[in-house]
Amino acid sequence: MGHAYPSGILTNADLEKIVDTSDEWITTRTGIKQRHKAADHEYTSQFAVIAANLALERAGLKPEDIEIILCATTTPDQIMPSTGALVQAQIGATNAAGMDVFAACSGFLYGITMVESMIRTGQIKHALVIGAEVLTKYVDYTDRSTCVIFGDGAGAAVLAPVAPGKGVLATKIRSDGRFAEQLYAPGGGTRLGTTHQTIDNRDHFFKMKGNELFKIAVRSMAEISKEILDQAGYTVDDVDLVIPHQANQRITDAVASRLNVPEEKVYSNIAEHGNTSSASIPIALDECLQSGKIKEGSLVLLTAFGGGVTWGGTLVRF
Repeated sequence: MGHAYPSGILTNADLEKIVDTSDEWITTRTGIKQRHKAADHEYTSQFAVIAANLALERAGLKPEDIEIILCATTTPDQIMPSTGALVQAQIGATNAAGMDVFAACSGFLYGITMVESMIRTGQIKHALVIGAEVLTKYVDYTDRSTCVIFGDGAGAAVLAPVAPGKGVLATKIRSDGRFAEQLYAPGGGTRLGTTHQTIDNRDHFFKMKGNELFKIAVRSMAEISKEILDQAGYTVDDVDLVIPHQANQRITDAVASRLNVPEEKVYSNIAEHGNTSSASIPIALDECLQSGKIKEGSLVLLTAFGGGVTWGGTLVRF
């Protein structure tokens, strides 16, 4: 694994000067103290490439060994080509197919689920799954309900065959488009397009209905976590570490409570990074690997929820 994020940092104190908010208001409602912010000249694939190269180096592989690159992102460099294809070119993965996974904050687990089946059936041997976002370019800094939440960064994982009983033990992904407008950006697509009116209406920024989203997120993440534990034949007590999508500390706490997981088994880095959407789980996962929180044999539960709405869960034995 590998991860990367911009050097720029936007603190709660900085936001107090931009919008009607306070450190106390942000911390109480989200648990966030700061977030990394890309500079105007920085873009998503730059951080994806850094994370990918680091993951390849740690895996002892060459870029040419990779057969598919799945880049989960809600903030691609451009509409076409895919960010996955751009990463492929930049790292020199000449034998890989490159594509994007568009599932918001659940995107990394969507990518894991897709390539896991390809590896298991023997179609490929080595895959690179990336979650990368530059979300701060899509937030409305007049809307204090959204601009305080999001940060930028990328995380990458190399997947390859392992012995039975290790690696991905169970994984599931879900979505429910009926709740699409709980978290969405209406402008820029073929429905509204990009016009003077959509720009004036600020339709290209993220819009969120936080109270409704909270309830759906907690229920969905807890339920799918129980499903994959049952599928793999484990209980919550068997799990060594839970790494949820870093959306909001209150959501993390509520999911842990529903699963009856003690606080010390739940990893959180939202105070330092904010919500980095599809990048949040791979960033957290790499931090846990590098710090020794995850060891040989650790059973780790990953669970995510994002706009769309989408959600997923993955159980991994390292």
